[in-house]
Amino acid sequence: MAARILMILSASMMFALGVAHLVYTFWGPKLTPRDPTLQISMSQISPVISKQTTMWRAWVGFNVSHSMGAILFGLVFGFLALAHGQLLFRSPFLLVVGLAMLGGYAVLGKVYWFSAPFTGICISLACYVAGIALSRA
Repeated sequence: MAARILMILSASMMFALGVAHLVYTFWGPKLTPRDPTLQISMSQISPVISKQTTMWRAWVGFNVSHSMGAILFGLVFGFLALAHGQLLFRSPFLLVVGLAMLGGYAVLGKVYWFSAPFTGICISLACYVAGIALSRA
């Protein structure tokens, strides 16, 4: 039971981070540049790969898809922990995929982001690993 609770906490943390990121993408100034001229410039310039978009539209799209990944992780692993705990904890494939995902987010958080999401991801990762460890005990 404790393993399931830790896994649900891990999933809930990622879900919450994903939802917060999605909200910040569309509402409020948190994910906009401090210099308004940069946003204007990003809205007028296309990336080299295609003239069908702008850097600003790509920025918003990357942020939304990033949010969707964290939300999906939270929903899938939360559901598995709640409804199919035996399947989750007996599947090396699922456990490794979840670990790789959280580990990848942790590395990205450390290298590219700031302390708040990195801390949240590390807490989620710690709960995930502890959940696995308790399921094996």
